[in-house]
Amino acid sequence: MSGDAPAPPIRVLLAEDQLLVRDSLKVLIDATPGLTTVGEAGTGAEAVRLARLRRPDVVLMDVRMPDLDGIEATRRICADPAGAGIRVLILTTFDQDEYVYASLRAGASGFLLKSASATDLLAAIRVVAAYESGLVTRR
Repeated sequence: MSGDAPAPPIRVLLAEDQLLVRDSLKVLIDATPGLTTVGEAGTGAEAVRLARLRRPDVVLMDVRMPDLDGIEATRRICADPAGAGIRVLILTTFDQDEYVYASLRAGASGFLLKSASATDLLAAIRVVAAYESGLVTRR
């Protein structure tokens, strides 16, 4: 037999405090070939803990969450040597420059508004997982 083995799926950790949004993202990601969810966090502190435990390729991170906001959770995930290689994609409803800059300074690899299409979200996850940083999409 010849041919290459399929690439392993991109492992995504969801960090979103709204259960309905989190469940919807999980359904979308798990239904997409080449992507899989490896955990769900409802708080920033839980996202940091699960990132260490599950070692996802990408953390899809909401900005405003209880216990620890998404910016600080991103900073902690990206600064943790045990998390080397984990990329964070910020997903938020807030189209404010301060969030974009703070996210990127904290180590996020991308920033996407929740008004983006499902196609754009899936593409952004793939771009960030491929270690292409600086992705900022606003619509």
